[in-house]
Amino acid sequence: MELMRSRYTAYVLGNTAYLRATWAETTCPRDLESSADPATRWLGLQIKRHTPIDADHAEVEFVARYKLGGRAFRLHETSRFERDAAGLWRYVDGDLRD
Repeated sequence: MELMRSRYTAYVLGNTAYLRATWAETTCPRDLESSADPATRWLGLQIKRHTPIDADHAEVEFVARYKLGGRAFRLHETSRFERDAAGLWRYVDGDLRD
């Protein structure tokens, strides 16, 4: 759960180096730097669920709220994380929810 919170903070601050460093190499997009919209204003993060799958895999369901162009939006996702060979947790991917 700490990794989820720190990645949210990195999104808010535009720290793509940290996002890339905490993303699994096999799923990290090449164009990560160009995908952030500087007009986005992040409003908050709510962790809804943290589910350990086994010692090296876990899921986190979250809702992140933001504003863009004066309109409010929410990003609701179930994210998958895995522990790498060095013992560090990495974001793998996620499924958007309604």
